[in-house]
Amino acid sequence: MSDINNQQGSYTKGFVLGAIIGGAIGAITALLLAPKSGRELRQELAEKSNELYGLASDYVSKFEENMSSSISATVNEGKLRAENIIASAKKQAGEILSNAEKVLSDAKTKAASIKEEIQDKIDNIKDAAKAGADAFKAELNAPEEQQS
Repeated sequence: MSDINNQQGSYTKGFVLGAIIGGAIGAITALLLAPKSGRELRQELAEKSNELYGLASDYVSKFEENMSSSISATVNEGKLRAENIIASAKKQAGEILSNAEKVLSDAKTKAASIKEEIQDKIDNIKDAAKAGADAFKAELNAPEEQQS
């Protein structure tokens, strides 16, 4: 939509500039072809050039205002986009950090559970080994008791 407005503004600016230049050429031609004395011609040329200078100054001022507002709008749009990108990046970073914390918490819980299971198995193996050693000792001592 802004491209169409810019294009229409460009056509309008070109038309106004053409009208000013065309008017200046027409005025100069009319003055030079009119039967007047040198003094009257110089005075009228000075008046017309001042008039054209005023028109050109107005055109330049309007052009500067339009460009200034256009640049300002573009800068504001750029700032808004940058703010949106930063906000989106912060949100995504927060989500990633939250997910990472959850994964770390789950990993710690799972590691603690596995450690507990391993410790239980080690304790069971120790108990079984002790029971086996006690049974072996009892068996070794049993023949001595039977022999006596």
